[in-house]
Amino acid sequence: MTHLSVLPRLQDPRHARALIREIERLSSGRSLRIVHVCGTHEDTISRHGLRSLLPPKVQLVAGPGCPVCVCAAQDVDLAVELARQGHIITTFGDMVRVPSSHSSLARERAAGADVRVVYGVNDAVEIARRHPGRKVIFVGAGFETTAPTMALEVLRGLPDNFSLLTSLKVIPPAMEILVDIEGFNVDGFITPGHVSAIIGTNAFQSFAQRHHVPCVAAGFEPLDVLEAVRMLLLQIEEGRAESENEYRRVVRPEGNLAAQRVMHEAFYIRDAPWRGLGVIPDSGLFLRDRFSSHDTRKLFDIEVTDSVDILPGCRCHEVVLGMTDPTECPLFGKRCVPEDPYGPCMVGHEGTCRIRYENQAL
Repeated sequence: MTHLSVLPRLQDPRHARALIREIERLSSGRSLRIVHVCGTHEDTISRHGLRSLLPPKVQLVAGPGCPVCVCAAQDVDLAVELARQGHIITTFGDMVRVPSSHSSLARERAAGADVRVVYGVNDAVEIARRHPGRKVIFVGAGFETTAPTMALEVLRGLPDNFSLLTSLKVIPPAMEILVDIEGFNVDGFITPGHVSAIIGTNAFQSFAQRHHVPCVAAGFEPLDVLEAVRMLLLQIEEGRAESENEYRRVVRPEGNLAAQRVMHEAFYIRDAPWRGLGVIPDSGLFLRDRFSSHDTRKLFDIEVTDSVDILPGCRCHEVVLGMTDPTECPLFGKRCVPEDPYGPCMVGHEGTCRIRYENQAL
C-alpha cells in the first residue's frame, strides 16, 4: 500500500475506502481499542465521521490530548488571584474561559481585571516592555509543542516586570497512566503529530516495547488517521509493538533537536498536577532556578489552597481518561455548552466535549 506521505490528496475517498477495507481485513471482527492523545486528532475524527466508517468493534478513544483541559485548577486559581491584585494577566484565548475553583479569568475581566488575550508569549513580553511600571504575567498552558516558544523567549532575556506562570505538560507520562488503569485495555496508541514533531517517534519507542503496545505518530488529515489505524492493526497482527511514523512529511525519529535543546536549557521536568488526574510523576516542565526572577510562583507570595479540579456533577476527568463519552455526562449540551462552559473539556477547540458538541449533528 502506498504510504500517505506520497499521496497527492489526503482526503481522497478512493484511498479512504481502500484503507477501510484493509482495516476490516486486519481487525477480523476483533474488539480493538485505539487511543489517541491529541485534541486535533479528535477534531479530525469527529468532523469527518471516521468512527462511523470503521468496523464497529474498532474503537477510537480520546485521551488527555487537550492542554487547557488538563490545566490544574490551582494554576488557574493563582492566575485569578493575581488578576484581582491588579496585575496584567496575559494568556491564550482558550485559557481565559477555563474554570478555576470559583471563577475564571473571563469573569475577572468582566469585573474589571486587566486580562489580555495574546497569540503567543512574545506578544506578552511586548506588553511588559510597554508597561514597565506594572507586573505582567503570562499564563502558559501547553504540551511539548508550545514549550519551545516559551523557552526561546526565556533564553533571549525577559523584562524585569515579566514572569511566567507555566502549566506545561509532557505527553508520554500521561500515556503511562492510561495503560496502568485496570480494565482500560489499550491495544494501540495514535501518538500526537505536533508533539512528535518536537520529541520524535523515538521518544515513544521504549514505552511501546515496555508495555507491548504499538504506537503510530499520525498527521491530521482523515487519511492520516485511517492509515495510522491500519499501521497499528498490522503491528498487532504481526505481534509487534514499536513506535512507527505515519507523519513522515513532518515528523522525524529524532524530532526537532533545536527545540529540545532550548526546552532543556529553560525548563526541567518534575511531578505535576493534571486536572482531575492527580499528580503524574515527571510530567511537568518548570523554569530552572537561574530564571527564578521570572517564575510567577516564586515571585508572588500567594498560597492557593482547597482548589477544586472537578466541579460537582462534571465528568471531565473521566472524559479526559477516555472512560466516559461526553454525551454520557448529564451536563453535556445542557448546563455545559461552549458559550458557557461548566467543565474544562467544553472550553477549548481541542476539548473532547466541545468537539463532540460542535460535531454531534454530523
